[in-house]
Amino acid sequence: MAVAAGVIVANIYYNQPILKEIALSLQVNESQIGKISMLSQLGYGLGMFFLLPLGDKVNRKKLILLLCALLVLTLFFITLTSSLTVLYVLSFFVGLFSTPAQIILPMAATLGKDNRGKNVGVVFSGILVGILGARVLSGFITELFGWRYVFGISSGMVLVVTLLLKFYLPEVPSKFKGSYLHLLKSTLALVSEYRVLRQAALLGAFTFGVFCSFWTTLTFHLSGPPLNYNSGIIGLFGLIAIGGALVAPYFGKLADKGNVQRSLIITVSMIIGSILLIKVFPYSIPVLILSVFFLDIGVQATQITNFTRIYSLHEEAHSRMNTIYMTTYFIGAAVGTYFGLLSWKLGEWDMATWQMLLWSVIALVIVIFSNRRK
Repeated sequence: MAVAAGVIVANIYYNQPILKEIALSLQVNESQIGKISMLSQLGYGLGMFFLLPLGDKVNRKKLILLLCALLVLTLFFITLTSSLTVLYVLSFFVGLFSTPAQIILPMAATLGKDNRGKNVGVVFSGILVGILGARVLSGFITELFGWRYVFGISSGMVLVVTLLLKFYLPEVPSKFKGSYLHLLKSTLALVSEYRVLRQAALLGAFTFGVFCSFWTTLTFHLSGPPLNYNSGIIGLFGLIAIGGALVAPYFGKLADKGNVQRSLIITVSMIIGSILLIKVFPYSIPVLILSVFFLDIGVQATQITNFTRIYSLHEEAHSRMNTIYMTTYFIGAAVGTYFGLLSWKLGEWDMATWQMLLWSVIALVIVIFSNRRK
């Protein structure tokens, strides 16, 4: 489940370290090509709202296999296009059809109540390695063969994973018997019913917005003067982040023990500290490496803690809980990417890091305010 989720979700992030190469190939500017990252995240967010609730209504295995098959076709078509407009549309559908990663995740929460945080952490670590490893793989492949091969190879990988899921993924009976419209209404009703869900979703949106803003603008920062790194070297920064991702599940264990608030304060503080470091030392490679490591621990551990919290609220509505959380989460990603690109356009790395710092502080205020209300 962890490997499958990682291979699927990686497709949203392959474009980030190779934006400059795609822009040069299609003869467009950085601002225009940066929108493909925003559109893939927006598609993923909308997929969370309109497709993910179906995990409570229909056969999850069949739903996962159908969406994976559509993702394989979409990735293949990307390798053939030379139009920016078509690439925009296909990028949106890549996000939409990558939804199975989040249908798989709630299934892990049902494997054992006592170890829910640990189980979710294992599968989410697979997702994180997919997210972060995507940058390494896409940079490496682009340097050797060109950016189109990234999506062609990924199409083959998703096809292999789809076949494995067909044979090994368990059948999970659906629990919701109403109509699709009733399903969406019941999903929205959860927002007003659970304060913890509202707080977790908002916190997730701001922290992941920082994450996506950072990785999108970092590509431009590292590829420009005075560093002038190529896509292969930029992709290697993903290896550092993978190390952080592997540490993050520890915070799922903290949440299992009931130390949720302490865990969130630590993780969000890590994000703020990392942004401050790269703000003060923008061209120091050791500082950038350290910041990438702790930024990713902070962001991913926050998400694991949030997942553990919301999956304990309603046993029969895991997919719908995930819908609210992940829709808000990826809307935050799309908005964070947009403001990252806008900040880069207005003031490059200096302005982009100010924007990230502002969002990080807002996230900490959400945690503190939630604790006071409690």
